[in-house]
Amino acid sequence: RKVKGGNIDVHPSEKALIVHYEVEATILGELGDPMLGERKECQKIIRLKSLNANTDIGSLARKVVEECKLIHPSKLGEVEQLLYYLQNRRDASAGKEKKEKTSKPPKNPPPFEGTEIDEVANINDMDEYIELLYEDIPDKVRGSALILQLARNPDNLEELLINETALGALARVLREDWKQSIELATNIIYIFFCFSSFSQFHGIITHYKIGALCMNIIDHELKRHELWQEELAKKKKADILLIYPENQTLKKDYEKTYKKYKGLVVKQEQLLRVAIYLLLNLAEDTRIELKMRNKNIVHMLVKALDRDNFELLILVVTFLKKLSIFMENKNDMVEMDIVEKLVKMVPCEHEDLLNITLRLLLNLSFDTGLRSKMVHVGLLPKLTALLGNENNKKVAICILYHISMDDCFKSMFAYTDCIPQLMKMLFECPDERVDLELISFCINLAANKRNVQLICEGNGLKMLMKRALKFKDPLLMKMIRNISQHDGPTKSQFIEYVGDLAAQVSNDEEEEFVIECLGTLANLTLPELDWELVLKEYKLVPYLKDKLKPGSAEDDLILEVVIMIGTVSMDDSCAALLAKSGIIPALIELLNAQQEDDEFVCQIIYVFYQMVFHQATRDVIIKETQAPAYLIDLMHDKNAEIRKVCDNTLDIIAEYDEEWAKKIQTEKFRWHNSQWLEMVESRQMDDSEQYLYGDDPIEPYIHEGDILERPDLYYNADGLIAPDGAVSPDIFGDYQLQNGDLVGQHPFSG
Repeated sequence: RKVKGGNIDVHPSEKALIVHYEVEATILGELGDPMLGERKECQKIIRLKSLNANTDIGSLARKVVEECKLIHPSKLGEVEQLLYYLQNRRDASAGKEKKEKTSKPPKNPPPFEGTEIDEVANINDMDEYIELLYEDIPDKVRGSALILQLARNPDNLEELLINETALGALARVLREDWKQSIELATNIIYIFFCFSSFSQFHGIITHYKIGALCMNIIDHELKRHELWQEELAKKKKADILLIYPENQTLKKDYEKTYKKYKGLVVKQEQLLRVAIYLLLNLAEDTRIELKMRNKNIVHMLVKALDRDNFELLILVVTFLKKLSIFMENKNDMVEMDIVEKLVKMVPCEHEDLLNITLRLLLNLSFDTGLRSKMVHVGLLPKLTALLGNENNKKVAICILYHISMDDCFKSMFAYTDCIPQLMKMLFECPDERVDLELISFCINLAANKRNVQLICEGNGLKMLMKRALKFKDPLLMKMIRNISQHDGPTKSQFIEYVGDLAAQVSNDEEEEFVIECLGTLANLTLPELDWELVLKEYKLVPYLKDKLKPGSAEDDLILEVVIMIGTVSMDDSCAALLAKSGIIPALIELLNAQQEDDEFVCQIIYVFYQMVFHQATRDVIIKETQAPAYLIDLMHDKNAEIRKVCDNTLDIIAEYDEEWAKKIQTEKFRWHNSQWLEMVESRQMDDSEQYLYGDDPIEPYIHEGDILERPDLYYNADGLIAPDGAVSPDIFGDYQLQNGDLVGQHPFSG
């Protein structure tokens, strides 16, 4: 660090000189090269209260230059001139009110002043205050209290920073004597707290290792508080058990101990508050925060949650909230059962404490296990009760939203008054789009059937549909889509809105909104619904066919179109209408384009599955398209759902078409054989070393007749090849189809 002197001015209102100087700090690399630098302009005030008409200006100027290292000796003449000016200048404040200085206070200073003393501190008497730090404990308390008065004024911090003697003495006294006096420890930590309120002063606190010392002090005080409580509990227990008149002395002893305990707790909590606040300020640097974590800061803070002091609790919860964004800290909180401690603060009469506690719970609610614990300790109804609190409603909704992400907890909301409150908020929302947190929470709740029954009570569904269609809100329509997926009376209510939903399916509407409308329609698998009439009246077939072209729209929209086609294909007349429109070839083309996307493949195959139930569309699929061939290729797909739908569809095709039945049987037979051969080969490779010298147990069976030497068991793409090379479909005579598998006297069985 380099300090460079600058100009010297006179103070505008006081008898003082202002010395301007520049501080340049540079971080050097391993080879001494400058890596990072920062330059800051500062000023030092030299007050000259002894200056009067009889002062020897020359002597005073020499003294100023000698004592202030920021003034170069070459500027002695300039200092003399300025002193002459001050000596002859009229007091600018005479006859006027002195204008009070305005300065930026330390951020959120603790609301106590330190040790109360009558004397007013003066920056020029700093040497006297430092001398007090070398006396006995009472003098040290007084000296530290006077320095604290100065430190509480931010204008004095830079001057104190330069006084390394004072800071060194304060750090030494704190390190050696903090156990001797809680007031002394509080005063000195408070002084360093004033520095910690400004990031540029954090280096000096780190230099004197005040942070580590504060952690030791906090740990010691928390343990001491536990001992006080144990001692108090013992005396209270004795007081309860011994209730005879002659034991009044014991009762008085308890009352005296309790009064002393309360006094100690008040002082201790002041010390804890200022120490924790200092650490919170230092934790702006994540490297320092990591050091605190390694020294168990989380455990200390969670222990402090047992206190009753609101100001201390606000500070502790704020610190925990900051720490909770890191997984390691969150895991430490889990070990300390933090949720059980926080739930006691919800609700809370102190608004600030309630708000910061909810924000900490929100951070913790990203963890699945902690969400479960929140529900089990009874937080759900407490959070629901806060939905009417304007200051905390939004945070409560966010926590409830996280809880609603778990399917096992969705149904629990039906046993609170949460849903009626949410519906009221939805319908009374003045904006076109509902708040994101609110609608996201409602979307999750709508995934549960019991919740949906409460949502749709009265005119619930009607009001939702009216608002969604009026403002074209895709998220509100997503909620309605979730409602439509549940079978029962709720789904039947949608019949009167089919026309409104179908009217939204066009190129004129926002794509996200159309996706949700299509998804809602696709969920309406109602036998009483005339889908043919809907398709014709709203001219949906051309739209659906057009959107099947790869690249015609976003994949999400195309997928919803496929699902919609699958739903309407359950109706015989609709399936025929779609087949005549040429949708099946379009689906096959889409299948080729999206063959890597399992969701697309599964939904397209499901459309084929629905269509093969109807005579008209079955004939088109079997005789006019290559859909069965694609299904055969997908019979053995790695996705279990795709295999299942393929097998079911091919079973129906095989039942109605003999030619395809033979091809399907051939493919299944070929697949089983190839799987068996792979198994044998892999076994031979695994056992090759073990049977290297002729001990292979398979060898005797191969000698009797090696199956690989039998050409009659060879196969090609069309079926099995007989020894003479001719195709012999009669080979299937001994086989039959059961549950999609070929069974019979298999040459490879066993």
